[in-house]
Amino acid sequence: LLEIVNTILSKKGLKKLDLLKKESHLRDDIGLSSLDLAELTVKIEAKTGVDIFANGLVFTVGEVLSKIS
Repeated sequence: LLEIVNTILSKKGLKKLDLLKKESHLRDDIGLSSLDLAELTVKIEAKTGVDIFANGLVFTVGEVLSKIS
């Protein structure tokens, strides 16, 4: 997940993260936009086969991790 998030951040010219905290909010703490979240979803689904938004919205890193585990 960290690799995917850092790929998105680097495309935006933002600093890569060293680690992700479960409580980090995808928009407020990490700074992902709606388009970034769409890209995140596509990349996660390509790697894991899981659509993280299939059963509702996710807001935090922890919610994403629980969906893909």
